[in-house]
Amino acid sequence: MSTIGAFIPARYAATRFPAKLMQQLGDKTVIRHTYDNAKATGLFDEVYVVTDSDIIYQEIISNGGKAIMSIKTHESGSDRIAEAIEHLDIDIVVNIQGDEPFVKRAPLEKVLDCFKDPSVQVASLMQVLENPASIADPNYVKVAVDKKMNALFFSRSVIPYLRDASVAPIYYEHVGVYAFKKQALINFTNWPMSPLEAAEKIECLRYLENGVGIRMAITDYMGVEIDTPEDLIKAAQLLNK
Repeated sequence: MSTIGAFIPARYAATRFPAKLMQQLGDKTVIRHTYDNAKATGLFDEVYVVTDSDIIYQEIISNGGKAIMSIKTHESGSDRIAEAIEHLDIDIVVNIQGDEPFVKRAPLEKVLDCFKDPSVQVASLMQVLENPASIADPNYVKVAVDKKMNALFFSRSVIPYLRDASVAPIYYEHVGVYAFKKQALINFTNWPMSPLEAAEKIECLRYLENGVGIRMAITDYMGVEIDTPEDLIKAAQLLNK
């Protein structure tokens, strides 16, 4: 039986919206909503917040949760989690973004189901993208997949490019929930940044460039990801519904 852990990387000093994870959303902070909802899925043997911030660490610990303080400075959430899991007895690691307060069971179950195929080392989620403005927007990372739902490429550009207007391709947006076998994540952090990753600023391209496939699962709406003060207002409206 595999041991499955959810890890929530949580940085205090976010570039676009500093201290966003400690903003109040209803009766709890954003990071506590994310933590509590991840636990409430019942999918994980352990749930941890992994942080470089005393404030976030205390917020979780003082409310009965589990948190791990990062020792080193890290470029990405993946690096932060890799340090945290090094000495933990865990088989499958799920990376849940700290700014996803409405995390629910169904999408996480889909990403974990990918590991029923023993060849899968890394899995992630995507959703259908229909709005032409979003398809063209470089802030929306697009993914193209093969017939077995393995990622072929991730890009901020429009993929596929529509050369033949009589064709109706499906566009998928990459949703930033990942799951990894423990060793796959540790390997990732030991590889240097790859050329396509450096160009696109999409870290999962490092797996593809090193020959490690990513199995994708389709999910529906994931809620509001909080990147800006406006997103926090949208999240509050969603919570009130």
